[in-house]
Amino acid sequence: MSRYAHPAGPRHADVLPEEHPPIPPHDLTELDADVWPRSAARAADGELTIGGVGVTELAREYGTPLYVLDEADFRARARDYRLAFGDADADVYYAGKALLTKAVARWVHEEGLKLDVCSGGELAVALAAGVPPQSIGLHGNNKSVAELARAVEVGVGRVIVDSFDEIDRLERVAADRGRVVDVLVRVTTGVEAHTHEFVATAHDDQKFGLALSSGAAAEAVRRTLASAHLDLVGLHSHIGSQIFDTAGFEVAARRLAEFLTEVHAEHGTPLRELDLGGGLGIAYVTGDRPLEPKVIADRLLGIVRRECESHGLPMPRIAVEPGRAIAGPCGVTLYEVGTIKDVEGIRSYVSVDGGMSDNIRTALYGADYTCVLASRASDTEPTLSRLVGKHCESGDVLVRDLYLPGDLRPGDLVAVAATGAYCHSMASNYNHLARPAVVAVRDGAARTLVRRETEDDLLRRDVG
Repeated sequence: MSRYAHPAGPRHADVLPEEHPPIPPHDLTELDADVWPRSAARAADGELTIGGVGVTELAREYGTPLYVLDEADFRARARDYRLAFGDADADVYYAGKALLTKAVARWVHEEGLKLDVCSGGELAVALAAGVPPQSIGLHGNNKSVAELARAVEVGVGRVIVDSFDEIDRLERVAADRGRVVDVLVRVTTGVEAHTHEFVATAHDDQKFGLALSSGAAAEAVRRTLASAHLDLVGLHSHIGSQIFDTAGFEVAARRLAEFLTEVHAEHGTPLRELDLGGGLGIAYVTGDRPLEPKVIADRLLGIVRRECESHGLPMPRIAVEPGRAIAGPCGVTLYEVGTIKDVEGIRSYVSVDGGMSDNIRTALYGADYTCVLASRASDTEPTLSRLVGKHCESGDVLVRDLYLPGDLRPGDLVAVAATGAYCHSMASNYNHLARPAVVAVRDGAARTLVRRETEDDLLRRDVG
């Protein structure tokens, strides 16, 4: 089976044995609609266009590496989630950790979504963009006093508490300011999603949440209900990331419903909100089969409804937190090819002008990506390649196994798809590379959302 034709279900991050290289695709110019932004197309000369703008023009004006966002696609995907859950008593929070700029925050608000942030910096961006505080939720496993104080003072809509220490900390902050804060307790349900170890977040042995199995979640509920300044409105659960089915959510919902029953029996308090988190996957390569928002909404709402009915509970208000599912497919990263090194009998190493500083996911998670020659057409035979960066790490790999045209040459532009989520937000200055610009394209026009860093930016903070 081709590496580019994964079966439905969980994918593994292992590197294929050298004696079994991936099978070349039939057409190196084809753009899989599941993988690329909705506006992505090929011009007559083979050049990739996004939002009606050619990549050569984008690279010339903004430089490379370059993050390119299809604004119309982002807005449409946000709308899809709002409409999918819109007929129900439900909220959709965009998970800002996936990608957050002032423009992105405004798009989210304008499309009728709420916004989830997980640091003081993300909260600052949201507020600077004009997002109403009541529409913002604050996450995080170690929120500082300063972060909690800012959230309470501006009046964020909810805080998801993650530990006993934080419950005490938030109680003091709220009391000092004479406020009552709506909170959800983040519950670790013991459901281990079929995903990478570092993005599975609901098994007991990790840093997030309060475990059901140990009684910590029940104790957190007791402490929160006893507080004069914290109003416990519900529970929160997040089982992982890049998930392609709802089976794990079903198990988590069943356990949460049982816990809601226990809370009601002990305290006589029916909690009115249940946040099932996010983490639903997107297509990074052909064969990935993400679920449509309407399917997700119908399944999740149905799961919770059935479990609540079976336990004699009122249906709580549901919340979900798509981030990657909205931002990921809308983004493409452009690179310029610098050097090409053929390792005879194995593969061709194609080095570009970025790397793990603008996309750490391959090195961190073993992520797969789709990449194409973007600046022209080619009808030469495909060459098994590895797309690598310019950093001083042998693990500085962007795409491990792919086919590129045999006549690829320095100066060509290549494009890596589905980089809208967790690339800009996780970018670094490793080797003192300046972070790329973020550009939005729409209706044949491009505009800067985040400007490219300069050497002056890098030196400005170095005051020694």
